[in-house]
Amino acid sequence: MNQERHVIKGMTWAGFASLSWGISGTVLQLISQNLAIPGPWMFSVRTTVTGLVLLLICAILYRGAIFNVFKDKRSCLSVITYGLFGLAANLTTFYYSIQKGNASTATILQYLSPLFIVLGGVVFYRHRPLRSDIIAFLIALVGVFLCITKGDVTHLAVPLSSLLWGLGAGITAAFYVVLPRRAAASNPPLVVLGWGTIIAGIFFNLMHPFWVDVPHLTTTLVSSVATVIVFGTILPFGMLLYASRLAPSDVISIMDALQPIMTTILSVIFFHLDITLMEVVGIVLVLIAIYVLQNGRRKGLDQEI
Repeated sequence: MNQERHVIKGMTWAGFASLSWGISGTVLQLISQNLAIPGPWMFSVRTTVTGLVLLLICAILYRGAIFNVFKDKRSCLSVITYGLFGLAANLTTFYYSIQKGNASTATILQYLSPLFIVLGGVVFYRHRPLRSDIIAFLIALVGVFLCITKGDVTHLAVPLSSLLWGLGAGITAAFYVVLPRRAAASNPPLVVLGWGTIIAGIFFNLMHPFWVDVPHLTTTLVSSVATVIVFGTILPFGMLLYASRLAPSDVISIMDALQPIMTTILSVIFFHLDITLMEVVGIVLVLIAIYVLQNGRRKGLDQEI
């Protein structure tokens, strides 16, 4: 009974983390579209502030151990590639997908990252796909098709550029998961996230320093950026770490489905997103596809063991 309470508590915290990311994605639409904030400046500010806050928290929790990530060459390479090709690339593709289209579609496309991870294993490592992988891929394909066409095959419901950036967000989200594994195997995940964010921040600031061409700072802009920093990284990751101590990872992963649902609901409320029945069906199919994929993979691992 006590174990069951822990699992439910873990699922609750994981759910709050997903809802937090959903809120962040919606606010990003406000920043990128309504406030028309240039992406390069936003990337530099977000990663710099977030990275510094995360490393400060890590220094309090782990003290000098936060530098252990750089003592091993493979771990060091892992965190650097994670910062550049995972974090920086994902922040860029997700932002522009929202800017060119809407937060709901961008989140759904990014949510496909587990499929891209499996696809990468099949293409680059010759891993044999499970039957559930193929089923999940076909279901997701139909779901995405309905989301981007609203069931009308004659036109796209979102600009092609938004679709391409969104697919890029899904691919880079897969990098976001895979690349830090070696570093996270011997270091606290929060430390890996902190250094990865700082590395991404250095990269963005080399491209566009955050103190150059600063937009007019209004209360709305400052509060929106703060919301993205807190609800898009610091708060949800902390809740997810806590949830992982209470519930199994496969149970926690189910709660990821709340993120696209939350983003879609908020987009309808605040941005008057015109969503059709076909889009709802498409979103549901994508959620089902990821569940089929993860469930099939879990059962496959159990059989191997």
